[in-house]
Amino acid sequence: MNIVSAKFLTSAPGLASCPVSALREFAFIGRSNVGKSSLLNLLTGSKDLAKVSATPGHTQLINFFTINNAWTLVDLPGYGFAQTDKTSRAHFEKMIAGYLTGRGNLAGVFVLIDSRHTAQLIDLEFVQWLAEEAVPFALVFSKVDLVKAGMLQRHIALFQEKIAAWCGESLAVFSTSSETRFGRKDILGFIEHALANEGSFSKV
Repeated sequence: MNIVSAKFLTSAPGLASCPVSALREFAFIGRSNVGKSSLLNLLTGSKDLAKVSATPGHTQLINFFTINNAWTLVDLPGYGFAQTDKTSRAHFEKMIAGYLTGRGNLAGVFVLIDSRHTAQLIDLEFVQWLAEEAVPFALVFSKVDLVKAGMLQRHIALFQEKIAAWCGESLAVFSTSSETRFGRKDILGFIEHALANEGSFSKV
């Protein structure tokens, strides 16, 4: 897929405020500081499409970007930012859950996992919730340039082992690096395939 245009559409504080659109949507989410903004900028070929901040938890709204006038990229707030107060965390969780379970044109969500660490409970719990709610998703292990190949494979295998009871073998898994551009073509190709198959998020 060749990205020729990536335009900010709008931001929404919740499902009720999301724009009316017939375009298929592909959402991205992950723990705070997982490298989501950098990945979105890499995918779209833009240096500042998504705000990259040194402070985790910067994204606080659901942000919509129209790509090639053909599909929508959705930047969701990160989850699990420890310095966010309980009231704010509850608001974000309600916002995210409402969008993921109630958005009719959502094709699926890419869940970013920091490849430098072994399986984290908060990531496992989120993946389990997605599976129980039947929200289609794929895994994206980020920052792979910072991990030795052997350790990366162990971390991915361990994560897959822990979620095996909730997820079938059709789950798509990607490895990415915003520094080396690794994985960009794979994710864009997956989105292109999904669009050609009426939004199917099955493994290619």
